[in-house]
Amino acid sequence: MDIVHRPVAGHCASLKVLVVGATGGTGQATVERLVAEGHTVTAFSRRASIRFSASEQLTALDGDVLQLADVERAVQGHDAVIVTLGINENPLRVRLFGSAATALDVRSRGTRNVVAAMRKHGVSRLVVQSSYGVGETRKLLRLVDRLLFALLLKPQMADTELQEQTVRASGMDWVLAQPVHLVDVAGADGVAAEPYVATDGSTAAMKVARSSVARFLVRAALERGFIGRTVAVSGQEI
Repeated sequence: MDIVHRPVAGHCASLKVLVVGATGGTGQATVERLVAEGHTVTAFSRRASIRFSASEQLTALDGDVLQLADVERAVQGHDAVIVTLGINENPLRVRLFGSAATALDVRSRGTRNVVAAMRKHGVSRLVVQSSYGVGETRKLLRLVDRLLFALLLKPQMADTELQEQTVRASGMDWVLAQPVHLVDVAGADGVAAEPYVATDGSTAAMKVARSSVARFLVRAALERGFIGRTVAVSGQEI
């Protein structure tokens, strides 16, 4: 049966995990989740040292995902890599004028560099945050979301398609996580903290908290059951 819907629980094994795109909303939540579960974490982004305070568990590493040398330096010595790349700007402004701070192809180019670095350093577990409505779930989008993607998010979605192609062809032990519309706070808009996850593209609520997505990303980095699968991540209504 394709549906996978189980509570996301804590884990005993401690890993060393790199989070790429760590200062974005989901990236920050993922770093916090990993630290809370007792893992050793490297938070990698252009301004990681400004956002995060270093500790015994957490290393803040500044670098550009579009520079392969920076990514290779970050990947070395880790057990798993979680990628949460994206553009943290108003999508209407990006559609009309382009991104002011981030390359429009940051997802695909950055992920290609991550895969190359992982190959070089022998790291195999790769978890990538994509988007619901890309790849396997493209035909499952509601009409309103199809219009949103076509009119407002077309460049980002095209780049995410390329990102997924890179992941699938990587030869890594990969997992693609496809969250629905993201909200910042668990419990907001009637969405529970616990995510609903499924490998057949089915969803519950069409909103999900970033912290809920982080729960699944961490779980996917630790468990083997999702390897080679695309997983829809949605919220459960309260």
